[in-house]
This record gives sequence, structure tokens and C-alpha cells, in this order.
Amino acid sequence: MRDTITHMYLRESRQKRVDGSVLAHLQLAESVWDAEQGRSKTRIVYSFGRADDPEVSERLRKLARSILRRCSPEEIVAEDPNWRVEDAWPYGDLFALERLWERLGLAEIVRNQAKRRKVRFDVERALFAMVANRALAPCSKLYCWEQWMAEDVRISGTEGLELQHLYRAMDFLAENKEELEEAIFYRISDLLNLEVDLIFYDTTSVHFEIDDEDAGAPGSEASPGQRKRGYAKNGRGDAPQVVVGLAVTRDGLPVRHWVFPGNTVDVSTVSQVKADLKGWNLGRCVFVGDAGMVSASNLRTLSLGGGKYIVCMPVHQGGEVAEGVLTRPGRYQDVAGNLRVKEVVIGDGERRRRYVVCHNPEEEARQRAHRERVLEELEAELASLQDLDNSGAHSKRACQLRSSRRYGRYLRMLKSGKLKLDKGAIRSASQYDGKFVVHSNDDTLTPEDLALGYKQLMRVEQAWRSLKSGIKLRPVFHSAPHRIHAHVAITVLALLLERVAERACKDTWRNIRDDLKQIKLAQLSGPNGRVWQVTEPATAARKRLKAMDILHPPALIDHA
Repeated sequence: MRDTITHMYLRESRQKRVDGSVLAHLQLAESVWDAEQGRSKTRIVYSFGRADDPEVSERLRKLARSILRRCSPEEIVAEDPNWRVEDAWPYGDLFALERLWERLGLAEIVRNQAKRRKVRFDVERALFAMVANRALAPCSKLYCWEQWMAEDVRISGTEGLELQHLYRAMDFLAENKEELEEAIFYRISDLLNLEVDLIFYDTTSVHFEIDDEDAGAPGSEASPGQRKRGYAKNGRGDAPQVVVGLAVTRDGLPVRHWVFPGNTVDVSTVSQVKADLKGWNLGRCVFVGDAGMVSASNLRTLSLGGGKYIVCMPVHQGGEVAEGVLTRPGRYQDVAGNLRVKEVVIGDGERRRRYVVCHNPEEEARQRAHRERVLEELEAELASLQDLDNSGAHSKRACQLRSSRRYGRYLRMLKSGKLKLDKGAIRSASQYDGKFVVHSNDDTLTPEDLALGYKQLMRVEQAWRSLKSGIKLRPVFHSAPHRIHAHVAITVLALLLERVAERACKDTWRNIRDDLKQIKLAQLSGPNGRVWQVTEPATAARKRLKAMDILHPPALIDHA
């Protein structure tokens, strides 16, 4: 009959020497049940050596890591009552962000800049903690330090950081923003082989939860004049705001950002953007902007020094685009299943202007169906007005319809004061269904290149959605201008890490993050101290790490 092994364990044998000292040896032993004798006996499998030998301790640690790699914390606790789980945190998403942060050279760039400034705390760890917080669980800097870093995550190197260090790291980021952005751009453009021939630029507004504007000279970073009321793109016209500009590559990776006072008009930001990007050696850089960037002065600024641009032209009733471009006859050329293009040239010689009319049949059908629904509602409203008496409700409702952004464009008022559908406005609006006009000063680009280049401007729109909904750029609760600039810079750095992960995994950061959260970091307490163990990655998390070319986290992070 064969002996039955009941369990294996690490055995310590002690030997008392003549001088009274005790010599301890460590052995791997197993308990074997002897059925013939009816009792268990101990069998030595391997002798490690003396317990005070450093090489023995290192061999045991390696063995422990290899064993823990195959055992989850729950299994350890279930098998041995001497072990218990003290705490556990999601770890895979934080681990991936930290590896990307190091791979892109962000940690090295920040450390090098901090050495020149002689910062006396670990500013790199403080900045990474705030960037990771934006990407994983965006909250205030106070909550980030009090709760998130203390309870919800475990970031190596942040144990000695205080709240003041987070704010001082923000000040450091604001002071060195231009140098850091340029260094980061050169590093990632070489590392990721970025295509920087097209630079997409757009602006948005970020509001503050305050009632009054800042006093001071707007546009001066040294003065408190950043939070101003202006055109709010998020519908919060009642709140002071700042205007944020963002330039991204065709891959959606942020290149640089700007913060302007809240009353800044979009078209007035282009000159500074062009000047700031001039020394970046972007090669054949084509600036791509939306209709809000179009003005005669902006187009002159962009074309200075041989600069090239692609812009979407606003369509004004009676203007050159509406009268001379959209009405020009010609045959469309198919570019894609939902895009056709037609080139139109206005003028001769050096004053010639090149336009491309883009037509989306699917969008045309959608806009036509939407307008038909609006007109049906409007006809019902007009019919109800005829049944009202002269109590005053008629004129009040008529004013509401005329001022409505939904209905007003299709109405006209007769001399009698009655409202009627404006068939001319309806016919004019139908001519623009599914169409937009692109203008460029680069004759080497084909009409297809212009249309597709402008359509890629949606990369900036995707970046805005990520910044606002996922990373939660707004609302902003900082008041000092340099802290506002630093807050925006931290969110853009978080966007950069997210975009790199999305580019590698070909999926959204939300899905990537949820899969990686399955990897947990558990703090175990046993008879000989504490260990921090990482659970084995599940299949989904393993695929995410492989796509990003990141090795699995080590099974044993630390011990005490």
C-alpha cells in the first residue's frame, strides 16, 4: 500500500550549540500517512540551508513567487486559517497605465525637468497619481489624496506624499507646460511613428460653478482674468468659463493644448496656435479646422510662410459659398459609400479659391426626414393659433414660435400679423441637406484627400467627449489661473495614455479598463507578516496586456 501525502510545509529545525547559540535550518517537508502503522510521519523533501543565510532567503522568495502565481488569495485563505485577506484593490488598470507612462518616457521627462528645478519631493509620482486618477476615477485633488490614494489604490512611491505635494506638482506642471509638451511630443512621435502631416484643431468651453466673473486683465496668465462669460458650447451661458483649444494627430493623440479666457472668440485663437506649433518641426503640416475658425485674417495667418490648411466653410445666405459654390453644376465623384465630392474653383490666377462640395446621401435622407417632422409639428401649431381668441395668448405663442431655434427659420409673418410657413426658406434649406463645403490652399491635395482629411476632424470631437464624460474635465473648481492650466494639462495627459491604449487594443478605454480591473492586488496577513499578491489575469485581461505589449504583473509585489 502506497503512503498518502497529507500536506507540505516549510519546516524549521533548531540545533543548540555548545556556546548556547541556536542554529536554525529551513527544510521543505511533507506529512505522509503510514497506513500500516496508522500514524503520520515526516519526510524531508529538500533542505534549503541555514535560516540566516541571505541566499536561502532569496531562494525562498523566488519559490514563494512561483507558488503564489498559481494560487489566488481566496484559495490561500480558504486552505490555511492562519492567513486572512486584509484588503484588496483593482490593480490591472493602474498597472497598465503606469507601464504606458514609463514606456512613453513621461516619467523620465518629468524627472529630468524636476532635477533642473531642484524640486525636493517626488513630483513625478505626484503627477502620475493625479493623471491615473483622471483616467480611472476622476475626482477632486483633495479626494484623490484623502480617499483614492489612501484607500482605493496602491501606487508605489506615493507613500510619503502629502496634499500640498499634489498642489505643488500642479504648479510645477503649469510652469513647465511648454517644455514638457514639446519633449513629450518628440518622444511619442518617434516611439509610435506618428503621422503628423495633419494637425486637427478645435476649441470647447469649460464652465465653473461660480456666479461672478474674475476681475483683471483677460488674457494675462499672471492676473485672475481667466474665468469670463462668453459663448458657451455646453449650454451653460449663465456660468463663467474658459476656452480650451486642443490639437491632435490623425490618430487622435493630443499634441498640444491651450487655455484662453472665457470670452475669447474661436477665430482669434488661431494666430497663437500657429505661432506655438511653428518651431516643432512638424514637417509638411496641414492645419485642419472647423467653420468656427474661418475668417479672412485667420486664413491669411495660416497661409503665411507657406502654411497649408483645410477648413470647413460656413454657409451664409447670399455669400460666395451659398451662391457661387453650392449652386455650381457639376458631376459628383464617389469617394466612399456615403460620400461624394465635387470640385469648384472660383476666380483666376493668384486669387483663385478652391472648394470641394461634399455630399453625404445618408445624411441628406436623415435631415430631410427630420425637417418633415418639424414641419408637421409646425403646421399643427399654426392651426391651433387660428382657434385662439384675442386674449393675448395668440401673440405670446406666436412670439415663442418665431424665436424658436427649431421652428423660427421656417416661419414668416404677414402684414396682418399672422404666421405662415416660409416656403422659400424651406426650399433653400433643402438645398443644403447632406452637404458641406471644404476649402484649402493646398493644390497638391486631391478632392478626396480634402474631404477625408476634414472628416477626420471628428478625432477632436472624440477627444472632447472623452475629456468631458470619461475624464471629467468639467466642471472646474480651481480659481488660480495656473491651477486651471495645470488641471487641463493633467486631463490631457490622461487622454494621451487612454488613446495609446485604445490604439493598441482597438477598443474603447472604458472596455479596456473594465477588463483590466479583474486583476486584483490583495494584502494578505499571515503568521510571519504581510504580503501583497496579484491575482492571475483572466483571459480578457491577458489579451488586453498582450495587445499593449505589457508583461503580466509579478505575482508578489511586496512583503513586510
